[in-house]
Amino acid sequence: SENPAKLMRLFKLTTATIFQRKAWAICALAILILPYVLPWISTASEKPLLMQPARVQAAWVILWLCSLSWGLFTAAREGENNAKSGLGEYFQTTGIGPTRQLFELWLAILIYILPCTMMAALVSQFGAAPGHPLEKEWWWVVILQYSCLFLLAISPLIAVAISLASRFGGITGFSVCLLLALYGLYGIGYLDSLLKVEENPLLRGVLVFSPQYRFADLTQRMYFKSGAIAADSFVLMVLYFLGLGVLYAGVARLCFRTKCDF
Repeated sequence: SENPAKLMRLFKLTTATIFQRKAWAICALAILILPYVLPWISTASEKPLLMQPARVQAAWVILWLCSLSWGLFTAAREGENNAKSGLGEYFQTTGIGPTRQLFELWLAILIYILPCTMMAALVSQFGAAPGHPLEKEWWWVVILQYSCLFLLAISPLIAVAISLASRFGGITGFSVCLLLALYGLYGIGYLDSLLKVEENPLLRGVLVFSPQYRFADLTQRMYFKSGAIAADSFVLMVLYFLGLGVLYAGVARLCFRTKCDF
């Protein structure tokens, strides 16, 4: 049996490397501090009732920005370095196959995304909870729903960024996943609006098979205090993102390489 001290060696190395760069600290501080600063320098400061919604909006928007920029960039960088530096080949000779290497790299990135998500949730709960008793009853529920959907959406993208970067280079891994995320968050909405004006079967097919990341963004629901998502609808959304995650995991595994091909 394998020595427990040698388990998850690539994960430990990658986690330590990311920690030494300190960029994660900037993201964490931004999520904790900026939601309290930005509302005071925006138009929300003119209306006290808008301060808490603006704080919630800032917390989650910053989380998305940090995850899509720093998170995907770091994932692509580590995927490229693993293949380009020879680490992938080395670990493969020690019995750590491509699937396990991909998992350990993915987990090393996710271990920094999780605390950032918790910070945004804490800011929402303790820094922007509504005062009305009825609203407080569902507020923590929608925070948990948002956290769950966000992690289900961002996690597969991290794996794909790692795998594409290991095969085609870091720029490709980062840019493809970033564009895919932005399309699923915002481009889908424009396409949907276009189809409401004029129906097009081809565009309708594109819309149906596009990744619906906009369903994972509950910022506006929290801003306007629209309440928690109904249990049956939330389960369907979770199943959708789980299915999308399985598909992305398969693509990531097929694309991942432990040695440099570029």
